[in-house]
Amino acid sequence: MKSLTILPLLAFTLPACTLRSTAQVSSTASVTPSTSATTQNATAPVEPAGNPFQGATQVVNPEYVAKVDAAAKAHPAEANAIRKVAAIPTAVWLDSIASVEKVPKILDSAEKQQTETGKSMLSVFVVYDLPNRDCSAKAAAGELDIDKGGEQRYKTEFIDKIAAAIASHPKQRVVAILEPDSLPNIATNLNVPKCAASDQVYRRSTAYAISKLKLPNVSIYLDAAHAGWLGWGNNSDKIAAIFKDVLTQAGGADKIRGFATNVSNYNTISGKDGQKLGPSNPCPDEQTYITRLTAALAKEGITGKQFIIDTARNGKVVRGSWSSWCNIKGAGLGPRPQASPIATVDAYVWVKPPGESDGTTDEKSPRFDQGCKSVDSMPNAPEGGQWFAEHFIDMVRNAEPKL
Repeated sequence: MKSLTILPLLAFTLPACTLRSTAQVSSTASVTPSTSATTQNATAPVEPAGNPFQGATQVVNPEYVAKVDAAAKAHPAEANAIRKVAAIPTAVWLDSIASVEKVPKILDSAEKQQTETGKSMLSVFVVYDLPNRDCSAKAAAGELDIDKGGEQRYKTEFIDKIAAAIASHPKQRVVAILEPDSLPNIATNLNVPKCAASDQVYRRSTAYAISKLKLPNVSIYLDAAHAGWLGWGNNSDKIAAIFKDVLTQAGGADKIRGFATNVSNYNTISGKDGQKLGPSNPCPDEQTYITRLTAALAKEGITGKQFIIDTARNGKVVRGSWSSWCNIKGAGLGPRPQASPIATVDAYVWVKPPGESDGTTDEKSPRFDQGCKSVDSMPNAPEGGQWFAEHFIDMVRNAEPKL
């Protein structure tokens, strides 16, 4: 089992489930590159025919490093542990049209490092700006409105520009994680008027994103929610049918590498910890959910797909309900990024940067969601995506494995 090598990204300014793995994850997350990765010319095009995380060095976001360093200065007694987090790579979220400008800057810096070090660099982006985004909640509501031309703007001002930036960097290995919470909302929340109105637009827009972003150097993982959401009842069958429709519209299932689970959530990988939250859920952890979803996908003719799991915040999970999702008290940093940790999983990835808020507790905010004032949520939380120092420190203290 191999894990990701970590190198810092050159500085630039950015705008705002049944078997337990016995792998021990090193806090330094080192990897021995494959023969192909070490012998190839670092400036040659990198085509991720297999696992894109294998033999790669994932870039570290300097904006996130700055936040972690500030936390270390503010908590000198715990500074050593906190600074270890700064070396761990996190995905870069593209959550607005303005954020697209991050892409060429990151890829330029990654390409420079690739040339200087001879190591294959990997950039991981979360593509997250669907029109009517987060249709069943307010905490992560987006900028684009279906009724105001949002679908066309998503295509031309967001996806097309991301695709163009990546296409201009064909030597760089890229992972794209598409639209967290979007299609899962269509599977379970059509009783919400905004979700019902978003159904076909979500499908078309996601298919468009897949078709445009499937470049030779890009591996796409489509968001598949998590065990506590789609693990229940026949929800995995519902989402598999939706995936089939979307992938058909996109040009076929071969356009994606696989699926991402537990993005921005807190579920453990294995060990059935979720049974304490609701024993009727047949998927008490992510590994069990992946097994169940794989079977559902196979019934739709979608086979051979791999998964990535967001482990940024699932090291220790203390909550009273599956429905608790916002800034969970007592949560801990989870297993470090690692390639090929268990069967069918390409990597553990820190998708949600630890310390960034899930949503605000300010009831006067237009993005306030009642879920962020649950009994399991930390108080005094800022807007979603903003730095939440208290939550970050809590997760550092509860990290498992320890920092």
